[in-house]
Amino acid sequence: MKKLEDYVRSIPDFPEPGIIFRDVTTILQDPEGLHLAIDKLIEAIGDTEFDVVVGPESRGFIFGVPVAYVMKKSFIPVRKKGKLPCETVSMEYELEYGKAEIEMHKDSIKPGQKVVIIDDLIATGGTIEAITKLVESLGGEVVKICFVMELAGLEGRKKLAAYDVESIITYEGN
Repeated sequence: MKKLEDYVRSIPDFPEPGIIFRDVTTILQDPEGLHLAIDKLIEAIGDTEFDVVVGPESRGFIFGVPVAYVMKKSFIPVRKKGKLPCETVSMEYELEYGKAEIEMHKDSIKPGQKVVIIDDLIATGGTIEAITKLVESLGGEVVKICFVMELAGLEGRKKLAAYDVESIITYEGN
């Protein structure tokens, strides 16, 4: 039986020399890989009690929705600024070369709700750190954060040290 990392394509020197790009699309392209990824995320959540799954566009949608469906929970999308039609709350965060801003609907999280955040990858942790702040600003409690892959060399976990974080695959470099 293959492990999830067997489905990940590694592309050397992309986007620049010395970087190994870990391509999640090869997990999605293989029915067994996709099934294994969703099963492993559900396993990572384990017996954590929660009310909703939150995921950032776009790969957080891809992995978060099937988890929410299987676990009979709702899914809350986090989008880039200007993409949601109703009243939103937003958070700006640092990127490697600039800033970005994400939003959630203001009524998407109810005070006291327990939240699991799911995304494909943790690198520097900036996006997920911003999401935790948005969830908490709405009165939610982040009880678990799960990733398919982690680039440990970029130390994104440091920004999420206050949370229960789990990654299915960990790559030591960046």
